[in-house]
Amino acid sequence: MPRHPSDLLYGTLDVLILKTLSWGPMHGYAVAKWIEERTKGELEIVDAALYKALHRLERSGAVRSEWGLSENNRRAKYYSLSPKGRKILLAEAETFRRFSAAAARVLGTS
Repeated sequence: MPRHPSDLLYGTLDVLILKTLSWGPMHGYAVAKWIEERTKGELEIVDAALYKALHRLERSGAVRSEWGLSENNRRAKYYSLSPKGRKILLAEAETFRRFSAAAARVLGTS
């Protein structure tokens, strides 16, 4: 039975978060929703994995955070991409593109 695309997410979540934050600061729920909408529901990010990744990226200096109010007037932590995060995004996105192209070549063979 084929696995759901979300099962393949491990190892790619950081780059997806960094790309999402390249569009501007967002709170965690908005990051997950943006990825879900952008992938037409193919990738659903579970909260535990999302916040673990956001905290890891924050500790590494790739992401910064500050408290603010969400759209529904609730206190939320907003994450933004740091200059270091932009550099990481460029490198990781290129690595992922090369990996995807290589995997597609393998899967496309008979």
